[in-house]
Amino acid sequence: MKFDTPATTNPIDQLKVVGKPTDRIDGPLKTTGRARYAYEHHDEVPGAAYGFVVGSGIAKGRIASMDLSAARAAPGVLAIVTADNAGTLGKGNFNTAKLLAGPGVDHYHQAVALVVAESFEQARAAAQLLRVEYAASPGVFDLAGAKDTASVPRGSRIPDTRVGDFAGSFAAAPVQLDASYSTPDQAHAMMEPHASIAAWEGDRLTVWTSNQMIDWSTGDLAKTLGIPKSQVRLVSRFIGGGFGGKLFVRADVVLAALGARAAGRPVKVALARPLMFNNTVHRPATLQRIRIGAGRDGRITAIGHESWSGDLPGGKPEMAVAQTRLLYAGAHRLTATRLAVLDMSEGNAMRAPGEAPGMMALEIAMDEMAEKLGLDPVEFRVLNDTQVDPEKPERAFSQRRLVECLRLGAERFGWNRREAQPGRVREGRWLVGMGAAAAFRNNQVTKSAARVRLDRRGIVTVETDMTDIGTGSYTIIAQTAAEMMGVPLERVVVRLGDSSFPVSAGSGGQWGANSSTAGVYAACVKLREAIAQKLGLAPGDASFSDGMVRAGNRSVSLAEAARSGELVAEDAIEFGDLGKKYQQSTFGAHFVEVGVDALTGEIRVRRMLAVCAAGRILNPKSARSQVIGAMTMGVGAALMEELAVDKRRGFFVNHDLAGYEVPVHADIPHQEVVFLDETDPISSPMKAKGVGELGICGVGAAVANAIYNATGVRVRDYPITLDKLLERLPASA
Repeated sequence: MKFDTPATTNPIDQLKVVGKPTDRIDGPLKTTGRARYAYEHHDEVPGAAYGFVVGSGIAKGRIASMDLSAARAAPGVLAIVTADNAGTLGKGNFNTAKLLAGPGVDHYHQAVALVVAESFEQARAAAQLLRVEYAASPGVFDLAGAKDTASVPRGSRIPDTRVGDFAGSFAAAPVQLDASYSTPDQAHAMMEPHASIAAWEGDRLTVWTSNQMIDWSTGDLAKTLGIPKSQVRLVSRFIGGGFGGKLFVRADVVLAALGARAAGRPVKVALARPLMFNNTVHRPATLQRIRIGAGRDGRITAIGHESWSGDLPGGKPEMAVAQTRLLYAGAHRLTATRLAVLDMSEGNAMRAPGEAPGMMALEIAMDEMAEKLGLDPVEFRVLNDTQVDPEKPERAFSQRRLVECLRLGAERFGWNRREAQPGRVREGRWLVGMGAAAAFRNNQVTKSAARVRLDRRGIVTVETDMTDIGTGSYTIIAQTAAEMMGVPLERVVVRLGDSSFPVSAGSGGQWGANSSTAGVYAACVKLREAIAQKLGLAPGDASFSDGMVRAGNRSVSLAEAARSGELVAEDAIEFGDLGKKYQQSTFGAHFVEVGVDALTGEIRVRRMLAVCAAGRILNPKSARSQVIGAMTMGVGAALMEELAVDKRRGFFVNHDLAGYEVPVHADIPHQEVVFLDETDPISSPMKAKGVGELGICGVGAAVANAIYNATGVRVRDYPITLDKLLERLPASA
């Protein structure tokens, strides 16, 4: 499949608006506080009551009894929702029936009740009066302890793979690496909590919520409540961060709907910060084993990657081996994924699921192997590049410029000044080192639709249920419509995040920008045809620019085309078997310099560079923001982020922003981002790809490799905290 517009050049290729570093059109709303988030729709939902969620005090077992009498008698209380009075909850695609416990309890802080009252304070106070008695059961809370019981996950998207004779080739390889790595549980820790307002009008439900995937969640909520999807409307116009934690319906949505039905009025529910960490989803911990065999010439002959993670019964694994199937050449290959049953809150998608933790291990292993071979780490990666899928050599990459990213990054970062021998560079008390890692994330595409309107003023309005999680969706969609219809950006209105609009890709998996703008492109092509027909012009001959439609000697304003009434067009982009014909991926390279205090082991990141090859960059300004945000998350994953598990009682101990550490301004130095000038006509008519998750993939390993280069201490278990360095720092330090 190749996306070209017949009889004309692709209008997007004019690049009058698309591809320009454009300020976010929603920026003024957010900086002035006029952007309304899920909990703030006061004008649209007057008189809303407040719900407070009560979480389970045990990790596994059942509710033996629940005394509601004191809470019901408390001031302002309107209703209390429990499993006993909620009715039967259906099981949506993402196991939404489990969002309200009773009588069984599946994990700590699983919701057991919602108290609804006139004010938030009254609901919170009454919630403390609930008397819940539990009958606890033994649970499994330790991934390492459960590793031996892990099994092949059912219905896995990434089954075990074997190509050639891995075992024989690895055993015969003159140079071998066999090492184990671990990554911890991590929290999304987004700024805006999970929050919803629900209101019933007869048998129709409207929920204002914070959700990345409107259509998924509309269907899931309808299934959960046992009502037709047509009777549910979800609205999510602005989202204060999601990172995958808001891909699905969570307890706030379901309980707000149940609470509103029980109270007979709209109800607002926001999960308290301590509840978010154990009640919702998290990135699951992994244990990983990587084996690489190579000839003395540095070429990989065998590569194997095995990963273990845990989840609730029926859950899914962390796909940490995904990138190893595609990133480097090697005739003999093995990947395996195993899933252990853990009685912890659900493990699920967090920014770049699979590749983010997988690259944290793989890219350390590549450095370790380069050292065994006596090769520069960048050159070792270049030497083992491949232009075809190593498992399916008949399938080429639509674009693959990893080598260029590595080479350019090395030049820009001054990699030639790196001292190959670890622990040799010192500035005062600081040991200084450089590290590098490849970046990889698959480019997913998904069907996406939009509706485009042209009114008699010449204003173009775009409607699609695409969401903006702080990524700039409003702006790139406006840029797409402006380019296609030949109008300035200020003549475009974008309306997002409403299930009454055509179904888009949604925000997740790095597929949102490319797919949603391609859907807008398709709708605009249809509107251009309608306008040309209205004006008596041949669509193939018409050009759109400066608010005018031109063909031959004729020139007519867009407003004239809609003089007798608004013109509306709706269409969708579908990608067919594109994924079968081509391997669609994005590539990059990360370079990091760190300083390690020789006396205390304190680690300071000094500078960072990312070079990205991700198709056409639709808005370099917002794309850069996405990448530096991802780089920052990568530093957090490398140095500080870890949900500490109480292995006796089965919960995350540091379940707030005081105990769960994330990077702050003082932790992050100068960051540079370079985008290769690239287009991918196979990917979409926008010739773009995703970039927001590519920026995190490989960062953690680049930091780890820099620490090793600075100190000579190799840490394979994240996060790399000073206690893992201190006793192993060189005696000369």
